[in-house]
Amino acid sequence: MDLIIVESPTKARTLSKFLGGDFAVEATMGHIKDLPKSKLSVDVENNFLPDYVSVEKKADVIKKLEKEAKKAKNIFLATDPDREGEAIAKHVEEIVGKEKSQRIVFHEITKEAVEEAIASPRKIDENLVDAQTSRRVLDRLVGYNLSPLLWKKVRRGLSAGRVQSVTVRLIVEREREIEKFRPSEYWQIFVTVKSKKEFVVELLKTEVSNKKRADEVVTDLKNSGYIVLDVKKREVRKNPYPPFTTSTMTQAGARLFGWSAKRTMSVAQGLYEEGLITYHRTDSTNIAQVAISKAREFIKKEYGDSYLPGAARAYKTKSKVAQEAHEAIRPTDMNKKPDGINKLYDLIWKRFIACQMEASVYDETTINVEAQGKNKYLLRASGQIMRFDGWRKVMPLKGMEDTPKELPEVVKGESLDLIKIDSTQKFTEPPARFNEASLIKTLEKLGIGRPSTYAPIITTIQIRQYVEKKEGKFFATSVGMAVTDFLVNNFKEIVDYKFTAEMENDLDNIANGERKWQVEMKSFWDPFKKKLDSVTKDSKRVAIPTEKIGRKCPDCKDGELVIRIGRFGKFISCSNFPECKHTEKYIEKFGMKCPDCKEGEIIIKRTGRGRHFFGCSRYPDCKWASWRKPGKEKEDGEEK
Repeated sequence: MDLIIVESPTKARTLSKFLGGDFAVEATMGHIKDLPKSKLSVDVENNFLPDYVSVEKKADVIKKLEKEAKKAKNIFLATDPDREGEAIAKHVEEIVGKEKSQRIVFHEITKEAVEEAIASPRKIDENLVDAQTSRRVLDRLVGYNLSPLLWKKVRRGLSAGRVQSVTVRLIVEREREIEKFRPSEYWQIFVTVKSKKEFVVELLKTEVSNKKRADEVVTDLKNSGYIVLDVKKREVRKNPYPPFTTSTMTQAGARLFGWSAKRTMSVAQGLYEEGLITYHRTDSTNIAQVAISKAREFIKKEYGDSYLPGAARAYKTKSKVAQEAHEAIRPTDMNKKPDGINKLYDLIWKRFIACQMEASVYDETTINVEAQGKNKYLLRASGQIMRFDGWRKVMPLKGMEDTPKELPEVVKGESLDLIKIDSTQKFTEPPARFNEASLIKTLEKLGIGRPSTYAPIITTIQIRQYVEKKEGKFFATSVGMAVTDFLVNNFKEIVDYKFTAEMENDLDNIANGERKWQVEMKSFWDPFKKKLDSVTKDSKRVAIPTEKIGRKCPDCKDGELVIRIGRFGKFISCSNFPECKHTEKYIEKFGMKCPDCKEGEIIIKRTGRGRHFFGCSRYPDCKWASWRKPGKEKEDGEEK
């Protein structure tokens, strides 16, 4: 009997369903070796040798793997098809032995893909292992040296990370942009005119920055004549979106479902392990030819020839190197429609089928109108009518049918009747705060992080109290600002966007076999260690700003009560700390009645898992609780 070793029990069960009795399938339950948390575990004096040890909690798993390996004729290491999976396979090989071990890789858990992989085994890719090792070593060198420094210079319990700190910097800088922003007034003016039918034109190329000027323009427009300057018509073809990558999938999960990146990746992990989708950690938009052929067959059968392009669509991968799976996220079986599975599968299925469909076609009309009064003004109306839905047959644009887009037929030189004028005061908006979708998009654009890192990065910076999420938006905390200021002032290169992206490229080059990882570590470590020693000796301690709540301290009678952020969240203490030790629990109230008992208020509490939930202030008498703020549950949407 042959032995196949994977990471998860779900993946093992899925494989067992179609492999038959000739194979035993066992799961490692994740990593079986790791760097101990109690120490640096990297020998900087000995070529940065990492001290990997067996994970203590996996002792029983390791014993079982050793036992099954002795009985097996062949051992197939079938961990995930990325750097981390390659490293896990390497560690398993060290446990079960090289003699019978072979590496197999598949990007979808289907009978055909697994059988093909078993027929074409290979050796462990040491370059991929080195790339994963270098990432772990690099992150350990940064985290385990900067974090103790933050304890000394900012506050105990803080941590720093190579990518985590750069992500926090993005949010902090956006926060400060918002703080500095000063809104500017402007006015929008819309004029309703009539030919055979009424339509609305918007005033263009005229600066209207205050009410006085708006009134002057409106008065002039009321006494103007309206002439059609020109009418432009054109056909607009809108091509479908490319298939999902990890980044675009997590962005869609945030935008459409209000899901965190962590939740989206967890749901996708389940779909992958059940054999429903291809591997979900990928930065590639490539599609296997067999999948394209099956998609085209499905489209022709389900929707007809008019929905099938003459040639298959191909999409360019933006990433310089596909260190993750070399294919986009797609369903493994096009005929397995999404009914009753879950909404993420529904989205993945629709996005993939749509990506191979014909373009949607629109008739677009633009009417330019001139108002001739005391002055001349240019006004414009644009409209679009769908002539052929194409890929929108699968992914309809929600609400499109409710918005009238058709403009009346008019001709150049035609006079129009004035019906009414509407002027509205507006103010320029500050830069938008990041949400999960926009943050991931920005990280990807800057080349910071990789598909497998987005979700853990976003989770970590919230757990560390560097940022907090309110109504789906990220706000920098006072701790996040203090830590960012300290790092920017003292380790500017470490939190530099370009430097971080270049480090990611160096890791990619290691994965490609173009660089040696120890050489890269040395080129980083020597100047970093020198800077670390200098900052430790010379830098000053940074104070974390506090927020007054308008009450005197009841103990010392002298200090003001302020809100501080500790390891376990916000709390209230005296401004004279540490001389005065007074503290109180911080309760964030939302001014809404409990939907169950109608007596208490909804407050935020911390759970044992480090997450906030909303619960009744009369707990434990009333046990109402929800992960979401009442009244703010986001309904499922459609892609716009």
